[in-house]
Amino acid sequence: MHVKQVKTIFIATFAIAALGSCSDDAEKPVLPEPEPDEPEMVYDFQYRASRLTINTVNQQPVTGKGKENYVNCTVTIDSDNDAWNWQGTARIRGRGNSTWLWYPKKPYRIKLDEKAEILGLKTEKDWVLLANYRDPTHSMNNFVFQTGQFMGLPYTNNTRYVEVTLNGDYIGIYQLTEQVEQGKSRVNINEANGLLLSLDLDDGPSLNPDGGDNFFSQTYRLPVCVKHPDDPTAETLTAVKAEFALLEEAVKNGTYTEINELLNVESFIKYIMIQELVHNVELNAPRSMFLFKDQGGKWTMGPLWDFDGGFDFDWSTMYTGHDYFASYRELVMSVNPVSYGQNGHISPFFTDLFKHKPFVTAYKETWQSVRNDILPVYWEETQRYMEASADAFDRDNERWPIGKSRRHEIERMREWLEERVTYLDKIITNYPAGTKE
Repeated sequence: MHVKQVKTIFIATFAIAALGSCSDDAEKPVLPEPEPDEPEMVYDFQYRASRLTINTVNQQPVTGKGKENYVNCTVTIDSDNDAWNWQGTARIRGRGNSTWLWYPKKPYRIKLDEKAEILGLKTEKDWVLLANYRDPTHSMNNFVFQTGQFMGLPYTNNTRYVEVTLNGDYIGIYQLTEQVEQGKSRVNINEANGLLLSLDLDDGPSLNPDGGDNFFSQTYRLPVCVKHPDDPTAETLTAVKAEFALLEEAVKNGTYTEINELLNVESFIKYIMIQELVHNVELNAPRSMFLFKDQGGKWTMGPLWDFDGGFDFDWSTMYTGHDYFASYRELVMSVNPVSYGQNGHISPFFTDLFKHKPFVTAYKETWQSVRNDILPVYWEETQRYMEASADAFDRDNERWPIGKSRRHEIERMREWLEERVTYLDKIITNYPAGTKE
């Protein structure tokens, strides 16, 4: 703006103000209150990354993920919450499948020598450090855990982020969470008679034929691994096969009443709904699908596990790529789940229930009850962790550069979820109603 224009505007403004001040009846102009400085966000301790230091005996490297590869170590936790500071002895080994074999940032499992409450989480020995190397947002597993907790799926894992130093080497930020296992602070089923199973192609007879704790199921030929009881005898394994076969036969040929007598249908709906929400193609294999049964109780789906292969991950670059969110239109169960299962794209174990009208009705009602909370509640809770530990995630990015901007990828993930929810609204609303009562 030219000086002459500025001067003219100033004179005109002054004249108007002067005229206003000459009139007793005129209202004096009210100046706006200055805006206060934005307060610094304050986060609960659970959202902030703590510091976790691991030193193995004689600086021994962690080279494998088998039980025989455990290495003795000390563990020290330094938190902004003094009550969470902790030190003790433990053993550490690698864990995971593709995440251990293919990526430079390794995931780990820690077994404490004595049970302890870690970072405010319930007392136990076994803990997991997820590297999340493939996930450029570090949010995928956490988002699903938040979703499962808000939706009420039992024994859904918790998240604590920690910056890890191993034998003096800073190895970045990790997601500390519970080991999926039977226990009072984990999957709280009867120690003697409860069952915890994993449906997992990598842990079943195909890739682990000598496991001694796995089998192909009778009806749907699912790869089953018995997680509890641990190291089952041949007699126990036979009993587990028979127990699971009852569920499969009900799902395939039973009435809806018979299915409800054996299966917690609500958990089944929420479990597969979450798989579809985040496009977790691991349901197809299947991999990392858990279910449990307490003594005298029903089969219940969960806990949720392993979601860095979701969100439309580009599997063609699985060894080196970190490419997600290309399309929100990809579906795990198609627009007609029954047909998709019958055509062999996914195990019909996960889709045959869509033959039943009451199931489809319950599925649609459940979706309508949760859809409006996915972004404003589940996603926002996840982002509190991201915001509270932003500096820690930046340090991890310097340690493990992957050619992606974490902040940009988080925004892409939010946009993908927003579009996904709108798209699934149409898909789920138009699911075929089912042919069985």
